Amino acid sequence: MSGNPYQDGRGNKDLSITRPGGTGSAEPEHGDRAPGPRVEGMPFLIGDAMTGGYGTGADILHDCTIAVDKGQIAVIVGPNGAGKSTAMKAVFGMLNVRKGAVRLDGEDITHLTPQARVAKGMAFVPQTSNIFTSMTVEENLEMGAFLRRDNIQRTIDLIYDLFPILRDKRRQLAGELSGGQRQQVAVGRALMTEPQVLMLDEPTAGVSPIVMDELFDRIIEVARTGISILMVEQNARQALSIADKGYVLVQGANRYTDTGAALLADPDVRKSFLGG
Repeated sequence: MSGNPYQDGRGNKDLSITRPGGTGSAEPEHGDRAPGPRVEGMPFLIGDAMTGGYGTGADILHDCTIAVDKGQIAVIVGPNGAGKSTAMKAVFGMLNVRKGAVRLDGEDITHLTPQARVAKGMAFVPQTSNIFTSMTVEENLEMGAFLRRDNIQRTIDLIYDLFPILRDKRRQLAGELSGGQRQQVAVGRALMTEPQVLMLDEPTAGVSPIVMDELFDRIIEVARTGISILMVEQNARQALSIADKGYVLVQGANRYTDTGAALLADPDVRKSFLGG
């Protein structure tokens, strides 16, 4: 095995990361649960029975549960307006969770700010406005390490190994890059925090199918270093093919929850959400 943990020669054609089986059934109903200590078998990160919305507005999430284990990939899919990005933002502390709880490694973080969650080991890559266009590629990566006080060069080198094109363009302004290269910069900058959880909001939006496959390859490699990946994705079929766990949301609530392989095989899911 290579000394670089991001390079193991495996990509999204290797479906061993998925775990077949399961029923494709909907997530069971939950009541409003009080936070508690982590117990054996509890996911590393969980937004448990979340109900809430933005500011004082109406609830967008309704008893919604999203979770991911260490080193696994969890994907949130569903129709437009289903609350996918909202669910991820709730887990990251960007909206009010009025009921339910968010726990990281057993710790209740429901009321922590997004900045405090970054310090706890969470990194979030929004869909848009996710790079500093007037800075070089390398300056963007350095900005991602603003909380660190150690030597960051090894991490930069690992990211260049993960995304070789970024090494070639490290002195180029990020705003001059293609859409796919910008996404690589955004993911690389998030990885500079050395996160335990990497959250991606539609990372393949607007990129070509070839670039999408390359990004999914890299996401798998990151997960195999032990980082948990929570991802919202419109390209549902492709995303579920690399997912350990999949969540189908409709109107802010869980409709189906199962392994990615099981959801892909579920005829109801395929007919309603995957185009048959």
